[in-house]
Amino acid sequence: MGASNGGCQEILYGINPVREALRHGGVDIREIWVTEGRRGTPLAEVLEQARQKGIPVTYRRREELDRRAGVRSHQGLVAVGRAFAYADLDEAVANRHEAFRHSCLLILDGILDPQNLGSLIRTAHCFGVNGVIIPENRAAAVTPATVKASAGAAGYIPVARVVNLVQTIQALKDRGFWIYGADARGGRQPEELMIEGDIALVMGSEGKGIRPLVRRQLDFSLSVPLAGRVDSLNVSVAAGIILHAIMRQRARQ
Repeated sequence: MGASNGGCQEILYGINPVREALRHGGVDIREIWVTEGRRGTPLAEVLEQARQKGIPVTYRRREELDRRAGVRSHQGLVAVGRAFAYADLDEAVANRHEAFRHSCLLILDGILDPQNLGSLIRTAHCFGVNGVIIPENRAAAVTPATVKASAGAAGYIPVARVVNLVQTIQALKDRGFWIYGADARGGRQPEELMIEGDIALVMGSEGKGIRPLVRRQLDFSLSVPLAGRVDSLNVSVAAGIILHAIMRQRARQ
């Protein structure tokens, strides 16, 4: 089961994707189509969720659902909604946590897995980050799976989607931000640096790390020391370790 995008519309199909979207958000569902004669407890649970949210339900012929979903494996359930509402850079910068004097942004370069993206959004929210910045191309978008993995955090922290990460980082530097980046090897440990002022942390993909063009924009590189035989961490785990260290320093400023 899954989702497709048609312009500003998001089409979800299948019991679980629609149920999770109703439960966690990520897609602003406006209407639900159900195959005539479709029954069952899982469907009844979805329709009860829709009723509680005031979302209209329409019963239609299966052929109509086939056309709307673009597939036949929709389990007799199709939801039509508006895609996730991204913030802009200004909104992300402005969303500074009241507990901190300075801003902290999380910039993600080439995160392809929607669930990893969701985990990173959750981690950012838990450690008081202003907002998350992702690129439009060659990166995961915010999907219902992302929202689910974020445990709802995607509804509480701005996620900005930008055309060019390098230009965005330059714009942040013009605003006085220091740019830190995670490096599997060779960087300083977060506790070794005096992290002050407005900052942004760049996390790259697990396979390739931060791209060279983006890496050249970094002011500092940070690494997490490891002792095991596996030489890398999941990107969300690494971000959590670094952001926790950053949060402790921000709390003392």
